[in-house]
Amino acid sequence: MPEPRLWQLTAGSAALGLALAAVAVTAAGPWDSGQRTAERARAAAPAAGGAHHAPPPPPAKAEPHRPAPAPSAPGVLPALHAPAAAGRPAARPADLAATLVPLLADPGLGPLRTASVVDTATGTQLYGEGAGTPMTPASTVKIATVAAALSALGPDHRIPTTVTASADGRTVTLTGGGDPTLDPARLARLAADTARALKTRGHTSVRLAYDTSLYEGPELHPIGPNENLAPVTALMTREGRLDTSGSGPAPRTADPAGDTATAFAALLTDAGIKITGAPAKATEATKITEGKGRPAKATAEAATPGAGPAPKAAPLARTYSAALADLAERTLTLSDNDLAEALARQTALAHDLPASFEGAGQAVRDELAGLDLPLTGARFADGSGLDRRDRVSAALLTALLTRAADPAHPTLRPVLTGLPVGGFTGTLAGRFDTAPATAGAGLVRAKTGTLTGVNTLAGTVVTADGRLLAFAFLAGRTLSPYEAQPALDRLSAALADRR
Repeated sequence: MPEPRLWQLTAGSAALGLALAAVAVTAAGPWDSGQRTAERARAAAPAAGGAHHAPPPPPAKAEPHRPAPAPSAPGVLPALHAPAAAGRPAARPADLAATLVPLLADPGLGPLRTASVVDTATGTQLYGEGAGTPMTPASTVKIATVAAALSALGPDHRIPTTVTASADGRTVTLTGGGDPTLDPARLARLAADTARALKTRGHTSVRLAYDTSLYEGPELHPIGPNENLAPVTALMTREGRLDTSGSGPAPRTADPAGDTATAFAALLTDAGIKITGAPAKATEATKITEGKGRPAKATAEAATPGAGPAPKAAPLARTYSAALADLAERTLTLSDNDLAEALARQTALAHDLPASFEGAGQAVRDELAGLDLPLTGARFADGSGLDRRDRVSAALLTALLTRAADPAHPTLRPVLTGLPVGGFTGTLAGRFDTAPATAGAGLVRAKTGTLTGVNTLAGTVVTADGRLLAFAFLAGRTLSPYEAQPALDRLSAALADRR
């Protein structure tokens, strides 16, 4: 039986949700301020066609021999239109149950399965099966992690990596702000800016220290060393990857901060700055005290007892991550574990809590509580979903997705725009390729979740009459992802046929 209505949202979310869903497949474009550039271009185009999804230009009369435009390919998806009666339900609960119950009974989903389907226009739960039961969510917990960070910090927040100099100019400190997307190119520009600032001050020989004190607690995730996640530290380059990959599992360095500092020292040397000795972790006296978030411990204390407060370090150079909206989208599309842990800690800093696994979990829960979400039984042991102690209900996931579609919460929009597109992008690129799940290709946008014995899927789907539904299907004690994932795909694809 469907569970009762949980909450109400404004009907205006339907039109917004439809606008987001209408451009689902074109989501493969570059990251840009919370919505991909390709999505914006598609949404603004008056008609489908051409390489840029715009009508071909009229023939040029003055140039009769000019080559004609290339033939226009049909749009992957037709434009969606708001239903004639925006207030009516997306489907009758009895009909929806008749469709979903047999699919939920698929043996591939194991003995533990819960479900929630919600009409984003009204917030009405159309179907529920154990919707309020806390389950191990695997990577679908990233929806909560991302929503909390966006709510706490806003989509324009950027994570800094800073270089400072001691009062005498003899020590330079590279301070991590928690940006795992720092790459060699930005590190090189930071080194060039630092060298230029040092030379301006008349310094060409310095010691190099590096500061990771923004984060607290253990660096290793409870799962231990793993190719899915680097040691969680405030300073790293390319998520500690030792290969050329940009996402997914990869060999990781055991010391991301030390490796980044060593690379920075080499870049400074190339820029004409002599580095005395090897890079070393900063002492309490050299840690910076400026910036947003929790200050480093004991930063105002002098290195020598009785000498009085040490002067603040002078900033030399700084580099910033992409905007949080872009980081949020990447986290969801690629299921980026390192970014998820970083965003959870940024939320902790915004709440003035320790940037640790424990502090981040508390901050995420506190932030979601402020959004009036159903948190009974929820637990956020980490930000990535790799920890099996995480607990999230299907009702919480659909509530988060519905909030993200609500015009009253525009800062949460990247939660929707970052979801992978079924059959096309991110972790769903290789799915929805077998009938009957092909009905959901391009129409389903969802976050995947996979651990041994745990398979989940939560996202949005556009129905046949152009409505946007939020859904969450969580399965436990599954025998194989090769059986569970197609079953989850069939469930979400079935919603696309609803009228």
